[in-house]
Amino acid sequence: MWLYLALLVGLYFLLRWYREGQTVENLREKYIFITGCDSGFGNKLAKQLDAQGLRVLAACFTQKGAEELERLTSDQLKTTILDISSTESVAAATEWVKGIVKNKGLWGLVNNAGIGFPTAPNGWLTKDDFAKVINVNLLGLIDVTLHMLPLVREARGRIVNVASVMGRVAGFGGGYCPSKYGVEAFSDCLRRELLPFQVRVSIIEPGAFANPIVTTVQEYMKGTWDRIPSDIKDAYGKQYFEFYCKAFQDLIKDASSNLYLVTDCMEHALTSRYPRTRYSAGWDAKFFYIPLSYMPTFVIDYVMGRLSPKPAQAI
Repeated sequence: MWLYLALLVGLYFLLRWYREGQTVENLREKYIFITGCDSGFGNKLAKQLDAQGLRVLAACFTQKGAEELERLTSDQLKTTILDISSTESVAAATEWVKGIVKNKGLWGLVNNAGIGFPTAPNGWLTKDDFAKVINVNLLGLIDVTLHMLPLVREARGRIVNVASVMGRVAGFGGGYCPSKYGVEAFSDCLRRELLPFQVRVSIIEPGAFANPIVTTVQEYMKGTWDRIPSDIKDAYGKQYFEFYCKAFQDLIKDASSNLYLVTDCMEHALTSRYPRTRYSAGWDAKFFYIPLSYMPTFVIDYVMGRLSPKPAQAI
């Protein structure tokens, strides 16, 4: 019995490997629009796809980022400036894309742009702190998708949304985790809606990687601590704040610097004939956060609680 089971499992993975290894035809003729290309995953993916001859349309937040990317890539890659929290900016970028792709449509939309701050215990933050992150990571992503959707539908293409393992297991306070849970929900709903149009939607769920989102969080956390009322400081205590900061220092120190683990997932979602619905990137994602997300709530609470500091006035 066990032998037959092992054979079936082996056959399943062999078939999946074969299917996922088949690539889409005429890739060099297809246009890919990527947000957040100043640095991190978006920058790496733009260079990666450009090196393979795809027609990359890279959206950067700053002119400096766009110029630097153009300097390091081929003449085929084109850049534009995009603030995904501004509908006017998104509409302008959409018209720019339309003018380039014309009747070919847009094969790939990669929603990568995002921010990670303000991040801190929820009791230290305001509604505006949450809104700042959600307006970019979730509402901005939705805005870009809705504007670009007719172009993707025309090409029967792909939408790749960058979520996070923090969209499966909430690890800290602030708008980042709610925004990534929202990306998961929006992507699931969108995937089912677009299946009849032969448009595929994939979700990327990275673990901890050494990108600008991770490295800038700690700076903003100190600013948040400095401005909260004294009664909240007394409730949590200075040791709690120091432990919280050290946890992010450890996260930065242990984060993977191999961004290809993420960009290879993005590339597969764009180029494979049979892309996956979800891609977990990084060993922490595959062997800790994703398995943990399937556990009963009390198990998740216990594990995450063991990783958290104890407030000074805890009962």
